[in-house]
Amino acid sequence: MTRTFTCILCPNGCEITASAEGGGLTGCEGNRCPRGREYVRQELTCPMRNIATSVTVRGGTLPLCSVRLTGPIPKEEIFRAVSAIHAVSLEAPVRRGQTVLRNLLGLGVDVIATRAVLASDGRDG
Repeated sequence: MTRTFTCILCPNGCEITASAEGGGLTGCEGNRCPRGREYVRQELTCPMRNIATSVTVRGGTLPLCSVRLTGPIPKEEIFRAVSAIHAVSLEAPVRRGQTVLRNLLGLGVDVIATRAVLASDGRDG
């Protein structure tokens, strides 16, 4: 089987043509760095993704706070992960880097705030 991938690991965005047999990578062309080959290998065996989204904030100067994962998760878990994250509501103030959810869905990654949100009365934590 031959498939084409666009590598997302660096700004080059290489178009990689890969051959696979029996779940293993047998050929790889078009990658300009070794990371492209590893990206394709991962995409064939267990595609991983990182997520950035937002959660609601009560009593803050902003109604939402942007959040991200501390590492990638299996692609098939994205919808469950986003549902779990959107079920969270924070109380202001929120600190940048604050852990919002620990060990999301038991996947070994945390959800952290990527910005600060002051309390509406001016408190910053």
